[in-house]
Amino acid sequence: MFVVERCAGFVEQMRDAPLAPAVVHHAKRAVIDWMAAALPGAIVPPATALEAALAEELDHGAARLFLGRPATVRAAALINGTAAHTMELDDIFRDGIYHPGAPTIPAALALAQAGGASGNDFLRAVIAGYEVSTRIGRAMGRAHYRYWHNTGTIGVFGACAAGARALNLDRMRTAHALATVTTFAAGLQQAFRMDSMSKPLHAGRAAEAGVTAALAAREGVTGSLDAIEGDAGFGRAMSDGPDWAKAFATLGEDFHITRMTFKNHACCGHTFAAIDGALAAQAALDLAADDIARVRIGSYRAAVEVSGIEDPRTPAEARFSIKYVVAHALRRGSVRLAAFAPERLADPATRTLMQRINASIDPELDASFPAQRAARVVLEASDGRSHALLQPTRKGDPDAPLSDAELEAKYLELAVPVLGEPHARALLGRLWQLDEIPAGALLQLTEAAL
Repeated sequence: MFVVERCAGFVEQMRDAPLAPAVVHHAKRAVIDWMAAALPGAIVPPATALEAALAEELDHGAARLFLGRPATVRAAALINGTAAHTMELDDIFRDGIYHPGAPTIPAALALAQAGGASGNDFLRAVIAGYEVSTRIGRAMGRAHYRYWHNTGTIGVFGACAAGARALNLDRMRTAHALATVTTFAAGLQQAFRMDSMSKPLHAGRAAEAGVTAALAAREGVTGSLDAIEGDAGFGRAMSDGPDWAKAFATLGEDFHITRMTFKNHACCGHTFAAIDGALAAQAALDLAADDIARVRIGSYRAAVEVSGIEDPRTPAEARFSIKYVVAHALRRGSVRLAAFAPERLADPATRTLMQRINASIDPELDASFPAQRAARVVLEASDGRSHALLQPTRKGDPDAPLSDAELEAKYLELAVPVLGEPHARALLGRLWQLDEIPAGALLQLTEAAL
């Protein structure tokens, strides 16, 4: 059995397979977190630029953008997926070095809306996409992440599996959709090593690719069923020969969607352990930011290299500068959206503190990546005191998760400025009741709150 056939069998079973209440609950959490990340991203470029670029595909069609504007399903998947990844607030599957929500959920929603599906059908599509894609991401491993941006490359599988489930494709059509979307996988890390809007577009393009492949398969388009494991296939071309049997051994039994990381800071997730550790060390010393003489950070390679922008001048660059986000956290106590306002980026005191921060690769912590995201932090005070600690995980990771209340607080913090408090709270209530939304009512998911 080819890998795509194994995945397709699971996607087909997700139509009516029994689901534990915890799995459904975590799927709702994933959708709430996705909405929280996407709403502020929906009102800024590149999402707004895409609306202008794709004007001919808007104001008609069977799907909706976040604020209720009609769109074709492919345009909705592309724009909503891009919006969800813009502010660097979307969820993470730690072991797969991958943001599953941004590409998977918009594909599921666009096709579920277009097909008049119920909220329960939509959630099942989301779960299908998460479970298939997270396993592919984990199997591809560090070798893939060296050059590729997993949210673009792995995200196509989440979007396609979700789309196939939303379209109610049979097993073989789903397999062909997954085979086709394998050839669409793209997204280079170099795209976010300097100021650029390409990174969020990776998520949107993955969502659109998944929708396209699923729609094409419905009409009979076929793909090479060995596209993933073949001699010139995805695994060999873009990694070091993954063990696919191991990757899918627990599919349908152990649900990865119950172990998502929900971000607690509005920046690159590789910086989180350093931020959390620096704040903990500062609290231990009861130290004002102006009294910090030096900060030494040791972490895994990706934390140092991916977030290694030394002199960030734009919000996109600052989100990938470990020195900036740690300095901002030490001065302001957090790294929220306001951290990337022009006046914050130019703040002389933050810039001065950045010069006192050093980040380097810790071989021991690098060896534990991606399963563990840790940092060692040493904070030295001007009066000679110092405090060293190991930050073993990140707030929001599965072993230190955001509670439902904390997730709601994150959602409201991000949604209220966009929707207003009454509308934001109304939408939140609907999201917690997704599995009760009747067929045909998903089009009003956001409209009912506006």
